[in-house]
Amino acid sequence: MISPVGNDSHGFTLLELVLVLLLLGVCSLIVIPNIEKGIQNREVKGSALALAAVARDLRSRALYDGIPRQLVLNIPQNSYRVERDREVQFPPGVKFVEIEGGEMLEGGARQFLFFPNGSSHGGEIALSDGRHLFRYSIRLEPLTGKIAVSRSDGS
Repeated sequence: MISPVGNDSHGFTLLELVLVLLLLGVCSLIVIPNIEKGIQNREVKGSALALAAVARDLRSRALYDGIPRQLVLNIPQNSYRVERDREVQFPPGVKFVEIEGGEMLEGGARQFLFFPNGSSHGGEIALSDGRHLFRYSIRLEPLTGKIAVSRSDGS
């Protein structure tokens, strides 16, 4: 059967297509910024967890070997150095925002020592993204040597 021109109801109208595109645009305006925030949070969290793992490893090695181990934070270079061996650079979106404890060195660096009895200099190292939306703190307990990572609000 042949239908007359203009009576075909199997297609989409221009209005329906525009509404679908508008809905997709609004959804992307909501979703894309949240994906970006999630990526930034993951970078800061991953850097904090990696730094805490290095500190735990240094404490364990100090206990096992019987000699103090050293972690040096190079604040101007946004990196840390482990035992003079290797320098680890943070991703561009991760920065030191606050450092308490440790021992000041030349050039704005800060040193944390881990001793053979399990203790350390102690202190707190806070990392954040450039806009301070995400902040993670690595707490180094001086007497027990416990190392903990916690998230705090960026506000």
